[in-house]
Amino acid sequence: MKNALIIFGGVSSEHSVSCVSATSVIRNIPKDKYNIVMLGITTKGEMFVYEGDFNNLKNDGWLEDKSKLKKAVISTDRADHGIIVFNENGYEKIRIDVCFPVMHGKNGEDGTMQGLLTIAGIPYVGCNTMASAVCMDKAMTNAICDINGIAQAKWKYITKYDFEQRGREFARECEEYLGLPVFIKPANAGSSVGVVKAKTLEEIQRGLDYALQFDSRVVVEEAIEGAEVECAVMGNDEPFAGAVGEIEPCNEFYDFDAKYESDSGLHIPARIGEEKIKEVQEKAIKAYKAWGCSGLARVDFFVRYSDGAVLLNEPNTLPGFTNISMYPMLMDKAGIPYGDLIDKLCTFAIEKWEKEFEQ
Repeated sequence: MKNALIIFGGVSSEHSVSCVSATSVIRNIPKDKYNIVMLGITTKGEMFVYEGDFNNLKNDGWLEDKSKLKKAVISTDRADHGIIVFNENGYEKIRIDVCFPVMHGKNGEDGTMQGLLTIAGIPYVGCNTMASAVCMDKAMTNAICDINGIAQAKWKYITKYDFEQRGREFARECEEYLGLPVFIKPANAGSSVGVVKAKTLEEIQRGLDYALQFDSRVVVEEAIEGAEVECAVMGNDEPFAGAVGEIEPCNEFYDFDAKYESDSGLHIPARIGEEKIKEVQEKAIKAYKAWGCSGLARVDFFVRYSDGAVLLNEPNTLPGFTNISMYPMLMDKAGIPYGDLIDKLCTFAIEKWEKEFEQ
């Protein structure tokens, strides 16, 4: 039996989504192969080992049972290879064989947790520090795509400081270069948090001001009229592309509410024809490699209605793992059921990081 550390929560606007994703992961991980250790991080950044019912993770119910909580930290001493748990008699060390950081957004998916686990010498599921940071930052993601010839929407970006100096001028530049409408996105956020669709010059200015509440840098992209499709990719040196799914948003665009609260339509496989599905899969793998990804990522595209062009939307290096999340469903369609998927991801993590840590 391997000790698998499941990290959830975090100081992130996606804290609650992480808790729901982690619940699904814990419920489905093969119990005959993995002994589960749950490490929760509060919205204030406190770490606790939680020894209660994993069904209480939702809505932070796990924090209400104080008797099941023990203060803990991830040890940065590689000799420990795990976590330190504090108790009445002092502390104990728990060796961890593999970690699944089921965390979305800032302070979890952006390379920060990955850096800590790398220092600790603990194999972990997902991309390394560099790839996680690059894929979390939409400006960096787009720049790398441009360099590698991966087609995407036209885009511009601005910092909070520059917006304060020349916000209206920049809004005009966006209108002239990108046309209307446009999508305004915090450079570092996930689950469509802080995303705005702007249809006028005034809405661009207001949208920039709003998005800058979530990050100090903002990306503005032209609106693409097309099918929204997503491809699940998994693996290290030889990544595998799973099925391609299509989103039919219940709202004007696939925002936070459409993803987690409402009844958006999901079509697996996507309704774009076999040739386009193959093209999406090929481009997903190309982008995955260009960003330096490993372990897993969900790569999202638009298939433009006017000419069928496949245009990159964005990557997600730790996509949602809830019961309605696209990544597990796409891999299930490709013949890898949920439990096997988690096992494979843990295996990829151990294979990758044990080699890295030996060097």
